[in-house]
Amino acid sequence: MSKKDKQFRFEKVTIGEMAAEGKCVARVNEKVIFTEFLAPGDVADLRIYKTKKRFAFAKAEHIYEFSSSRTTPVCEHFGTCGGCKWQHITYENQALYKEKQVKDNLERIGKLNIEEYLPIIQAKSIYNYRNKLEFSFSDKRWLTNEEIGSEDTLNDMNGLGFHVPERFDKVLDIKKCHLQQDPSNAIRLEVRKFAVEHQIPFYNLREHFGILRNLIIRNSSLGELMVILQVRDFTDKVESLLEHLKLKFPEITSLQYVVNQKSNDTFNDLDIHLFHGKPYITEQMENLNFRVSPKSFYQTNSIQAYELYKVTRDFAGLTGNENVYDLYTGTGTIANFVAGKAKKVTGIEYVPMAIEDAKINSSINNIYNTSFYAGDVKDILTTSFLEKEGAPDVIITDPPRAGMHEHVIQKMLELAPQRIVYVSCNPATQARDLALLNEKYAVKKVRPVDMFPQTHHVENVALLEKIN
Repeated sequence: MSKKDKQFRFEKVTIGEMAAEGKCVARVNEKVIFTEFLAPGDVADLRIYKTKKRFAFAKAEHIYEFSSSRTTPVCEHFGTCGGCKWQHITYENQALYKEKQVKDNLERIGKLNIEEYLPIIQAKSIYNYRNKLEFSFSDKRWLTNEEIGSEDTLNDMNGLGFHVPERFDKVLDIKKCHLQQDPSNAIRLEVRKFAVEHQIPFYNLREHFGILRNLIIRNSSLGELMVILQVRDFTDKVESLLEHLKLKFPEITSLQYVVNQKSNDTFNDLDIHLFHGKPYITEQMENLNFRVSPKSFYQTNSIQAYELYKVTRDFAGLTGNENVYDLYTGTGTIANFVAGKAKKVTGIEYVPMAIEDAKINSSINNIYNTSFYAGDVKDILTTSFLEKEGAPDVIITDPPRAGMHEHVIQKMLELAPQRIVYVSCNPATQARDLALLNEKYAVKKVRPVDMFPQTHHVENVALLEKIN
């Protein structure tokens, strides 16, 4: 082995604990090495592919000993697709690693004293749990090692599936995805088959030409099904494809399309066209119905969302006399879910269309003690707003992954409600925000909820009470 090769290859390295972003960490010659698709306790040869001053990234070349926390991945695309990077780890250990991730973030980043850690609420279904998947089209798909050099490969370079990690222009053609229940796979494969047979051009993600861009499939707990096709132009062949789907899959409740000529796939600023059925599907939680439209945000694991919201409502400690503020309310799911236990709930959300959905969801459930406002949370919480809506007894906040703006945190400290319930999809930014609230609030308890089995992602709910 050459001297240069020795610098970039390490033999029989024992893999240590799980670290940030679901990567494992190993230490060699005082250098920290991060690697994916391994498990704590594995012994493997590692090859460095990226080096920083204090750490490096590596891939496994050979595994000598397999960790007891391992299991066999069910998906043929595991290791290439970036969707389920923990399929090789038993679910019991996934849950343990997620609990540890929450605790490490709160104590190391936030330097917080947590009075009580409640056990993670594990997922009831560890596969086929998602109610929404988004697939991308590409005319230059990602080729696996087995496909490179094959003549059959050159005959069909189209792909419909997921982006390969760190490659915006490459899509892995998915044969079967285990994250969403059928007929999700059947619909995706039929769309691909029809498009290839009828020569509808797949999109070129680098040069921005082609017709078919994106396919979204959503389903609800009531068995309703929404399919949204995003295209660059609406052509006769696109219309034929939609008509084919309508006839082939009569169970589709809502069939819609979007014409998008922008360079990105976002369509919040674009018109949605209804081709067949109704413009929304309905999700049910407890005794409430929630209308889900193409642009609506709804938690992508319906069963676990119910568990998450039950924890949130329980932590809020509502007796029916409280004035509740729900920050980052989205389509008002939490606001409407807790309204029956509160005197009044006020929801605030940046996206105007989401607020319209929130109001509709209150209306269809005959909920009359909610009010909703569109705008930036830090700009809405003014003196005149407080005079109109009243000071909050409880604040529930469920911000995006980036966490809360420091001005929002400062406003919360000024409002000083008795309790704050902080729901987070990113324990690291949650820990940062809780540390800023720590001057007036004690974190009484936290409870993680596993919304995304087979991944490192975890939701965490924290209860804060004002220090007297």
